[in-house]
Amino acid sequence: MLLLGAMPLVSGLGKPGSLLATAPEQLVYPAQTLICGAVLLYFWRRYEFGSVKKMLFTLAIAILVLAIWIAPQVVFHAEARRYGFNPTIFAGNYPLFFSVLMLRFLRLTIVVPLLEEIFWRGFLLRDFIDRDFEKVPFGTYSRFPFLAVTLLFALAHWGSKTWPPGPDVVPAIFAGALFNLVAYRTRSLGSCVVAHAATNLLLGIYILQTRQWGFW
Repeated sequence: MLLLGAMPLVSGLGKPGSLLATAPEQLVYPAQTLICGAVLLYFWRRYEFGSVKKMLFTLAIAILVLAIWIAPQVVFHAEARRYGFNPTIFAGNYPLFFSVLMLRFLRLTIVVPLLEEIFWRGFLLRDFIDRDFEKVPFGTYSRFPFLAVTLLFALAHWGSKTWPPGPDVVPAIFAGALFNLVAYRTRSLGSCVVAHAATNLLLGIYILQTRQWGFW
């Protein structure tokens, strides 16, 4: 989040018209991937994911979340989301293009699902029940944590500093609730990570097919 907040500062470091000035995410997103990935690896032994359970249910939720996320464009014909992290600007340099694309998918399918599920479902969903959250069995249901985490997960996808919010807020409400449901039904943080990762992988494939970079 600090790196995302630093995007305007990074943009200001570039010369007018340069890639750094016009598309600072091309530097920030890979930096996020490497830094957050390193933090995850450093603390890896502290996490308790458990075995992945109810795989069919988990994957069904992943597909449902994807369908909700892209429904405005696919079903309701909302404006295509063309602006965003576009790796094709490096298409003339194939090693750089594939490196950037690989880092983007690494962030999308591994780093983000791990970080978000460890925080939202592994920590916050239990911390709202008891501040000594490790005493709370994973997947313990309570109404207020369910509602609070769903709302906060949506607000984290606000995507705008002003009103109205970005286009991801409403889908994120459903996604947050459904990923919470995975936690309650499977009682496995590993299943939550798999659901989130599967959704993001399918979304990444959809992005490449439609070139709607705004979904990144």
